[in-house]
Amino acid sequence: MKDYSESDKKIILKAYRGLLRASKKFRTTPEDTAYIRKAFNYSADAHKSMRRKSGEPYITHPIAVARICTEEIGLGATSIACALLHDTVEDTDVTLEDIETIFGRREKRIIDGLTKISGAFDLTTSDQAENFRKMILTLPDDVRVIFIKLADRLHNMRTLGSMRKDKQLKIASETLFLYAPLAHRLGLNAVKTELEDLALKFKEPEAYEEISIKLRKSQEIRARFISQFISPLKKELDKTGLEYTIKGRPKSVYSIYNKIKKKKVTFEEIYDLFAVRIILHSKPEDEKTDCWRVYSIITDFYRPNPDRLRDWITSPRSNGYESLHTTVMSPTGKWVEVQVRTERMDEIAEKGMAAHWKYKDSKKKLENKFDSWINKIRDLVENNETDTLDFIDDFKLNLYAEEIYVFTPNGELRTLPKDSTALDFAFEIHGDIGRKCIGAKINHKLVPLSYNLTSGDQVEIITSNKQSPKEAWLDFVVTSKARTNIKQSLKEEQKQISEMGKETLKRKFSALKVNYTDKNVSELLKMYEFKTQLDFNFQIAKGKIDLSKIKNIVVKGGNLKFEKTKGKEKERKMTEVREIISSFGGKSSESIILGDDSLKQVDYTISRCCSPIPGDEVFGFLTINEGIKIHRTNCPNAVQLMSNYAYRVLKAKWKSQTDKEFSVGVEFTGIDGMGILHSLTSLVTSSLNINIKSLNIDSDDGYFKGELKALVHDTVHLEDLMRKMEGIEGIKTVERVY
Repeated sequence: MKDYSESDKKIILKAYRGLLRASKKFRTTPEDTAYIRKAFNYSADAHKSMRRKSGEPYITHPIAVARICTEEIGLGATSIACALLHDTVEDTDVTLEDIETIFGRREKRIIDGLTKISGAFDLTTSDQAENFRKMILTLPDDVRVIFIKLADRLHNMRTLGSMRKDKQLKIASETLFLYAPLAHRLGLNAVKTELEDLALKFKEPEAYEEISIKLRKSQEIRARFISQFISPLKKELDKTGLEYTIKGRPKSVYSIYNKIKKKKVTFEEIYDLFAVRIILHSKPEDEKTDCWRVYSIITDFYRPNPDRLRDWITSPRSNGYESLHTTVMSPTGKWVEVQVRTERMDEIAEKGMAAHWKYKDSKKKLENKFDSWINKIRDLVENNETDTLDFIDDFKLNLYAEEIYVFTPNGELRTLPKDSTALDFAFEIHGDIGRKCIGAKINHKLVPLSYNLTSGDQVEIITSNKQSPKEAWLDFVVTSKARTNIKQSLKEEQKQISEMGKETLKRKFSALKVNYTDKNVSELLKMYEFKTQLDFNFQIAKGKIDLSKIKNIVVKGGNLKFEKTKGKEKERKMTEVREIISSFGGKSSESIILGDDSLKQVDYTISRCCSPIPGDEVFGFLTINEGIKIHRTNCPNAVQLMSNYAYRVLKAKWKSQTDKEFSVGVEFTGIDGMGILHSLTSLVTSSLNINIKSLNIDSDDGYFKGELKALVHDTVHLEDLMRKMEGIEGIKTVERVY
């Protein structure tokens, strides 16, 4: 600490003492405290010359991450120390060998998993995906890597306000795409909720603020409602002698935002803005009985919705979540969700798999769920031949999936994602059974492989040694285990077929007196534009490659001599792409000014998926072959683009202009009546002088839904149109769709 100023020392020591207080129950011996102190001193010295964007000494970030690990996730001394050290190898001169020498092999392994892969990536690959894959590969060996990374991401999101707007969008998008779903899958509900809310705050600040204000304004009304709702329950619960706590839990801002978007309702129309949670202080052997006793009391006072009962006590979710949920009708005519759980269940609900070690001896059920998921990840990561982006997609596939419960013929319970098929079930039992599956019997009735399972189904798989996986299977399986197995099998089949293609190529080379060497094959791959020899040979075997072109190539001394024009052209294009990234990306404060003549030399087009117009917040995405494409920051594809290819995302903004028109789509609904169509067309064409590209209206039993495609100058022009459309009698909702 000697190299820090006195003011910095005060800030750092205050943060460190806060960490020690938060970790008190996890520091069971003096050795634990000394170990954490050693990691703190080492990290503070390594980061002594670094500062955060906010101006604080950089060491405050590792301290904050370590505090989240212990205080909010519930991790012990090893995780605290590794959190303090997590950026040393990536950002300082410290090496992994230094970590192993000073702290140990375990710490080296964890820090390695947290350290980003260094070096330049090809523009056709994704460094984010590569780094995420590296982290996931460590999960089966030590899940603490993921917990520390989530704590790191949570603190970065909490302090994201000090970053540039474009950086905020990229980091928030990556958080929504990968880290929030991962926190959900690990059962870290509090972390997942905060990550989602913070991501929304930076991606859609107006929507976030609007919902937050409405939640604050309705807080007193909700509090009174909850008090009246639980009053009779408390009186009855007091008679039972059960120890309990009751509290109201508001829905997160992000979940409310999602409901508004998906169900196309207003904030006021969402009935389940909160849930009532009853937490019992029960002995392990009495947990299930006590929860059902409370459920009985609730339903004595309030009528339950039979379709909304969720028993995750008898069959916990695969991330270990246990709770009893019911939705009941209140005296005021509002539906209310009530959650019943014990203290142990509540801790697992908030801290998920991190609470696994605390309860694994007394609750084998949770341990089995955890181990089962880890085994699935192990199966996935062992497939080293999978393309990185495919790997991320397969891994992410089931992170948010709802679950169903099905049975084997012997009555063994299996948990699968919702919409799983009979073939998914076959692969869940065993890879060999899945590969040989030709059909299934569901509740003793024969069904096809693509049959969608529902909870309670009893499944018997029918196999044949003559069966082998088909590429079409990938169209209907939903589990990562099934997809990985199918891809592996298809890859093996492709290898066998490609061997025939290889022999064909060798014969062709021999006939033309060309040596079969790695150099000649590599040059040929470039000519035919193939990335791998396996794919090239496979297409030869399938008869899709015209090898007669080879005879037109000059052969000297058994080697192929190619024209270098094509390679030079490709390199020229890649160089141009790098120059654009250098000009508008990275640390540059430059933005692409849309509508500015100075960008004549750079191709950019308006993306059709979101059709941005002047006034929209936008970004540029650099494609290899089609120049720059302009997207809205809330484009449906924005999260994935910014998450997987952040280094190809460029800042962009509109130049003020009113001389151009842009196409937009507006969806509207309402109650059918005389003259609505005439009023609408008159408003648009006469009053607002807007050109209509198309207008479609469908009416059904007095209700209509329509879509208007029109040409506007900018968002101000569009908002004026939408506001005046809402003023037409009979029109109830108006919403921009692109």
